[in-house]
Amino acid sequence: MKIEQSLNDLENYIIKENFRGYDPYDTLTSWVPLKLLGKWPSAIATQIQKRNPVNIRPILGIRKGINPKAYGLFLQAYSLLYKNTYEVEYLEKANHFFEWLSNNYTKGYTGKCWGYNFPWANPEKYLDAHTPSSVVTGFVSKGLFEYYKITKSDEAKELLESACLFLNHDLEKVIDKNGISISYTPVQKDICYNSSLLAAETFAKTYSINNNETLKQLAIRAVDFVINKQHENGKWNYSINLEQTKEQEQIDFHQGYVLESIFEIKNILRISNQKWENAIETGLRFYIEKQFHASGRSFWRLPKKYPVEIHNQSQGIITMLKLKNYYPESDNFAKTIAKWTINNMQAQDGHFFYQKFRMRTNRISYMRWSNAWMFLALTYLTVNKNE
Repeated sequence: MKIEQSLNDLENYIIKENFRGYDPYDTLTSWVPLKLLGKWPSAIATQIQKRNPVNIRPILGIRKGINPKAYGLFLQAYSLLYKNTYEVEYLEKANHFFEWLSNNYTKGYTGKCWGYNFPWANPEKYLDAHTPSSVVTGFVSKGLFEYYKITKSDEAKELLESACLFLNHDLEKVIDKNGISISYTPVQKDICYNSSLLAAETFAKTYSINNNETLKQLAIRAVDFVINKQHENGKWNYSINLEQTKEQEQIDFHQGYVLESIFEIKNILRISNQKWENAIETGLRFYIEKQFHASGRSFWRLPKKYPVEIHNQSQGIITMLKLKNYYPESDNFAKTIAKWTINNMQAQDGHFFYQKFRMRTNRISYMRWSNAWMFLALTYLTVNKNE
């Protein structure tokens, strides 16, 4: 009952906010012309604002916005809720998000694609608002796929096929003897494990609809590439710097992303491969035993354990539920994670806090990063209970 009440409170909050909100990375939508100063000042300003526990966005002219990735998550959640209950209101909401995504994609590419609704920067690159990526397009595609399953919509199928055109033709690939890695954005060639697998998952799911063998082979080769980058203890790092041929070590919710994508692709393509099975088993064991406390509290980025990050909590719930057949207690552990999160990181108005430190809490509400993800995670718990 606590989980159902939490989901209901969160949904009421999200609806009250009209599915719009702030984002940890929305600093560059401010009236301050940071772009003119180059990528370094833009990246530094974004990181400072991301860590600021006081929400000064209204002062900086930053407005609550519609995030295409959040809409992809909402589309996925409402499609799952409709499939589970057949309540018309869930289908109506799914229709709303589907129509918006159908009409609000980034133009100028081979296929339909989506990006964040704000510019963002890191030391390597500056990306304008709506620059498409394999990550945003991948999560939108997850929603499109669940929507297709409940509607058999030809338009949803066409959008998935179009997204595959973007992912295959507009993003560069790194190819080695083990497989391929699909770049994050069209801006530069790079290797990021989770983003490549999100593209591969889109290929696999679209293949399950149209039987395009090319998409199947692309998905398999992308999984093979990432599996060969797994460390002996089961972890994956985040990315590889192509110039230095050095991995960036960032152990957080992306471990869950990688596990989920490999699992989804394996199931959809009906792959029987012991190497894939071993990768999932050892990766999940590392995820559960090293990245979470027994109480359900996640660790931030190993070896650092604080702050507790809401995105780690939400992805933990989803990964545990999807991979429950690989670990006997993962189903119950998903509930443990959810209960800890509800007790420690949900506000009275229903929204979820961004981060919890040892002695303080960042209570800022972020629609995409926090609330959309927790809405999807709690939806999975509800659906799982009724299966």
